[in-house]
Amino acid sequence: MAQEIIEVPITGKIISVEVKVGDTVAEGDVICFIESMKMENPILVPVAGKITEINVTKGEAVETGKPIATIEY
Repeated sequence: MAQEIIEVPITGKIISVEVKVGDTVAEGDVICFIESMKMENPILVPVAGKITEINVTKGEAVETGKPIATIEY
């Protein structure tokens, strides 16, 4: 099994987390939404697999590069 760590692409605030640990996701699914510069930005799953870790919570301010989640595939 391989792992993919999804990182925050833009500095902002987490406005919702759409998955939980144990969820099976498909490529292109939304993991969370980040508000940046008054815009909602969906963060998409790059690979199909299973969520093994969530590293952010709703309302959290995040910086570019912070891990959002880990996917095992």
